[in-house]
Amino acid sequence: MLSVFPDLLAFGLFAPFLLRATLGLVFISFGKFKLGRGRTEKTAFFESLGWKPGSYVAATLGIIEIAVGVLLLIGLYTQIAALVAAIISLGALILKRKTTNGIESSSGFLTLLCIISLSLLVSGAGFFAFDFPL
Repeated sequence: MLSVFPDLLAFGLFAPFLLRATLGLVFISFGKFKLGRGRTEKTAFFESLGWKPGSYVAATLGIIEIAVGVLLLIGLYTQIAALVAAIISLGALILKRKTTNGIESSSGFLTLLCIISLSLLVSGAGFFAFDFPL
């Protein structure tokens, strides 16, 4: 079937850019929460899972999330950052299903983050990135 708007297909590389920038901002927000006002809450959650010391786990995960978010936002090592984001999202989704509290995001939102991450893993960074396809 023919495309309804064939001229818009020329802008196909903007889609990964929009997904990458949005995912990057979300992960920066997650990391800032774990390192900031949600630190005590996340520390208690991780310790309830038996991951001690919980403050170390929360800080480490927060730093990783911010680093992944920044890499995605600027488009540097996008596929590696997307893979780490997919693993974190999938891990959060599994924890969400196993525990009743501790993860505020809905299962649908976490699934969407995981799918966006996997999409960026296979599609690349898109426009406005430091990554270049080989």
